[in-house]
Amino acid sequence: MPWTMDDYPASLKNLDKPVKKKAIEIANAMVDEGYDESRAIPIATSQAKEWYENASESEVRDFMENDDPTERDSDGSGSNPDLIDNAEEVVPHDDGWAVQAKGSKRPSQVFDKKQDAVKRAKEIAKNKGTETIIHKKDGSVQERA
Repeated sequence: MPWTMDDYPASLKNLDKPVKKKAIEIANAMVDEGYDESRAIPIATSQAKEWYENASESEVRDFMENDDPTERDSDGSGSNPDLIDNAEEVVPHDDGWAVQAKGSKRPSQVFDKKQDAVKRAKEIAKNKGTETIIHKKDGSVQERA
């Protein structure tokens, strides 16, 4: 079951609201990628704290004002534990650059900047112990890391 700002693990209860929301977003994406919930929460918490420390006030404000990214599709689509061993890919997307597990039907995250997508894909791949495949705008492979 996806976590929301109204229903989340007790370990997140004392976090500042922006950190909690970001941790929930990251943890939900990790669970969608096949991570076990017990692994996703501490990793997401750490990454959310790091994001908050490095984010500008306007980034935090924009994040808090946008639609709630802690909500996932109710049909459960996108959640596939079989993808946990697959490489993370950075692929062109209508809204910028997408990060997704190889073979996934939808991205776990979409970024405006390719460098942000590459950074996130490498973090996920490192946590999963898989490689990162970075594609060019035309879809061909640019790099494997």
